Amino acid sequence: MNACTEISIPELPLVRQGKVRSVYDLGSSYLFVASDRISAFDCILPDGIPRKGQVLTQLSAWWFDYLREWTPHHRLDSRWNCAPVDLLRQHPWLGGRCMVVRKAEVLPVECVARGFLAGSGWAEYQQTGAVAGQRLRPGYQLGDRLDAPLFTPAHKATTGHDENITFEELASRVGADRAAQLRDVTLTLYREAAKHAASHGILLADTKFEFGLVDGTLTLVDEALTPDSSRYWPQSTWTPGRSPPSFDKQFVRDYLEGLDWNKTPPAPALPADVVARTQEKYLDAFRAITGHPLPDG
Repeated sequence: MNACTEISIPELPLVRQGKVRSVYDLGSSYLFVASDRISAFDCILPDGIPRKGQVLTQLSAWWFDYLREWTPHHRLDSRWNCAPVDLLRQHPWLGGRCMVVRKAEVLPVECVARGFLAGSGWAEYQQTGAVAGQRLRPGYQLGDRLDAPLFTPAHKATTGHDENITFEELASRVGADRAAQLRDVTLTLYREAAKHAASHGILLADTKFEFGLVDGTLTLVDEALTPDSSRYWPQSTWTPGRSPPSFDKQFVRDYLEGLDWNKTPPAPALPADVVARTQEKYLDAFRAITGHPLPDG
């Protein structure tokens, strides 16, 4: 199966095109379409990962259902063929990678929850002994479980990397009450998702959520707990002091790190075996979390 890297639906108004998703206007709602594009170091790679967009869409839908007790979400329809029938006839590749969602006023913040010390959090802790302005006890190792999950917000950048901010900075931008609500909901969702993942032999090291307002109600939007927005580790391989292999694009990052590439466009092509093994990571993540394989289609 070839990767779907180009998303074009000329029949609909294009609202926004991101690194992976395109958003189209259906009038009273939006149509989210996830491509198979993959990015690393802020560069979109020339090769996509077949079925990645379907994994992102269907796994988000699964998590939206699982977490609905704790927060409303924007999903209206994510059936395999939820796109309008006439569009499916013209664009059969839409199957499995579409979601019809409510329109929301998206808040300009990434709500990150960390249960383990890895990535940028580990780098900051090494330098300052704190993460997002929250001082931690000394003695943590790479990949250690934190004594308690942390809420570490980030300002959504239009280009380049998101900017980590403190809770106080978040409060100054969205108001103290809204900031507290974002923190509390983010940590609740993280704890519930981590509990489910652990019951399936997976550690949810960290994840990021996005929220918006729908008729004034705080609502979970965009994607939820996918391998693109989360760091999942097999529990069987977790050992403090090192970062375990993860169910995401880390395999691609590791390959690129071994090349003589300055991490600026154009990005190099990926060998077929790297594409195949990365696809396997995404499909394994879906199967492990949901308990069933991604449907064929």
